[in-house]
Amino acid sequence: MTRDIHPFILVCGAGSIVAACSGGGGPGPGALARVADAPAFAALAPPAHPARDQAWPSSAEYMPVITPPFTEIFARLTAAKPALMERQLALMASRYDLSDRPARGVTMSRGKPVQEGVRVRLPPGVTWAMLAAMSPAEIRAKDLWPAGFYPLPHTNQVEGGFVFPRVQIDETKKQEGRDLTRFDLDFDTPDAFLPELPPAIYLTSRKDLGDVSRGKLVTNQNFFELFEGIVSPRELDGLRLLVTPFPQQQFNLTSDRRSERPSTGATCFDCHANGHTNGAYHLAPDARPEAYRHRINTPTLRGVNMQRLFGSQRALKTIEDFTEFEQRGAYFDGDHVIGAKKGLNILDRGAQVANMAGFQELLDFPPAPKLRPVDMKLDPARATQEELRGQAVFFGKGQCANCHAAPIYSDNFSHDLETERFYTPREINGQVAAGDGPIKTFPLRGIKDSPPYLHDGRLLTLDDTIEFFNLVLELKLSDGEKRDLLAFLYVL
Repeated sequence: MTRDIHPFILVCGAGSIVAACSGGGGPGPGALARVADAPAFAALAPPAHPARDQAWPSSAEYMPVITPPFTEIFARLTAAKPALMERQLALMASRYDLSDRPARGVTMSRGKPVQEGVRVRLPPGVTWAMLAAMSPAEIRAKDLWPAGFYPLPHTNQVEGGFVFPRVQIDETKKQEGRDLTRFDLDFDTPDAFLPELPPAIYLTSRKDLGDVSRGKLVTNQNFFELFEGIVSPRELDGLRLLVTPFPQQQFNLTSDRRSERPSTGATCFDCHANGHTNGAYHLAPDARPEAYRHRINTPTLRGVNMQRLFGSQRALKTIEDFTEFEQRGAYFDGDHVIGAKKGLNILDRGAQVANMAGFQELLDFPPAPKLRPVDMKLDPARATQEELRGQAVFFGKGQCANCHAAPIYSDNFSHDLETERFYTPREINGQVAAGDGPIKTFPLRGIKDSPPYLHDGRLLTLDDTIEFFNLVLELKLSDGEKRDLLAFLYVL
């Protein structure tokens, strides 16, 4: 999107941050405020009234319909890309240990190694045990909330939009000749911390077939040969629509796109690869101004037939609502006006939406051979003692089952963790970290196949996730209990 605005800018340098701010109550347009000797996630003094005083025009709810020529947009944004990516990658490196360290003997459904270990970096001299012994108010007062536990901003918070991992871009281009590359930014999370591609596909209607993907990424070039004779004509037509590209905010035929050449658009399965996820992300379309929008990582569609709430933070009540909303709303950053310009695709609810939902409802969780089929809890004859102890922590001291109840390990509700109890609001690479709001309880079945975690992907491993909830829920788990809980999560 192209706007005449003065966004917050963080420039990560050696030992310092320079913040350019034009919000009310702060320095005027173009003024500089220096925060010396601070890492990339350092606190900036928030404006007195953040929701009112951000540096956005009064018409920020709607994007401009008239934009500069494409050549001008392309030149400006490609020139800005190197510094933008340097800033975002510096943030990632300051927050996380990004080394490739796979867990021994733990893989995703098709064999990709799962990354192990806590990757969130702690301030010097601080340990997880020290943090767990503190109250939320004490962590906030001492400014000790770990950097990797703050909301994770979009690679370019001002621009937003879909960003696809390179492996998805390359395979789509190979099969279809359609290019999902953005000229203005790149993906920011290393491939080692993403789901495997292509993911396995399991069908509730044909459990006997196991993985029906045949090791292929499903696209409009191969969906028919892969699924003819396996699913009904209705579901096959729904899959056709799920792999059909439609205009989207950054990928369309207009001059204010973010693809170098005019694009036919994006498909549902460009993010929900094989009905699962590839870790693609964008911004939640509901909040404004842009600085308050949350990064949203693509959730898996596995097991949606057993869910009653859809969208990470959108509280949509049916998979049909979710399907229609994505094309009418999220595809265009929640702006139906700009969607009409770029090619809003109005789906027929009784046929197209119903057929797309029908296929999605066939997508099953991966097999879990150590769980009993009836209640999806551990079969003692197959489980290790470590896994059994982990299950006891999960349903007991860990309080995990309060939200993640068997059999799908979700309660089909949203919960506000109120993480802002632990820190003072601050601006991070253009995003105001002022709390997360309600988050859908994601099913934990097959969870090792779906990194990174939480709605915005800020938690790279399950180890990180355990440490996060140990603090948020004030559980005070021992190191042994954490290891046991991790072992249980691996077998779900």
